[in-house]
Amino acid sequence: MRQMADQLNEVIPNSDIVAALERLGRDISARYAAGESVVAVCVLKGAFMFFSDLVRRIEAPLRLEFVRLASYGDATSSGDLVFSKDVETSLTGKHVLIIEDIVDTGRSMDFLKRTFEERGPASVRIAALVDKYERREVELTVDFPAFTLEQGFLVGYGMDFAEKYRELDAIYELVRDGAESSS
Repeated sequence: MRQMADQLNEVIPNSDIVAALERLGRDISARYAAGESVVAVCVLKGAFMFFSDLVRRIEAPLRLEFVRLASYGDATSSGDLVFSKDVETSLTGKHVLIIEDIVDTGRSMDFLKRTFEERGPASVRIAALVDKYERREVELTVDFPAFTLEQGFLVGYGMDFAEKYRELDAIYELVRDGAESSS
């Protein structure tokens, strides 16, 4: 049996990520400049690097929270989304900033945003490392995108393929066995 070889093509270098983090930190800080406190919610696992680097650049009182979503269904459907880990604080009356690695189909972020909105927050906004439109299935606005891309199977800076490549400090397009993958 032949083993597949992975090829990584750099799409966004670390220097561009750092510049985008600085810009987003300023933009988010300006949005909450009145001293409003914000519940910053990291979507595990992929957003952990982006989240930790971004929250250190936000100049607003923050409470850090974490969620993890799981999809249940068969291989032919995208399944129903549920929490495998939920936030541990009330969101009622609070400003919520969801921080995600990549918004692709939009289904997960739509589910998360609607679920949080049902809990009575003052606002719910989304920050994403990558806002990608190639497979968007639901209309969804990413309020604070670091990068907007149309396509590519992306890994690095927290994003993975089969739990590999999260540790890379830049964003790469993964090409498997000489053929482009789709995410």
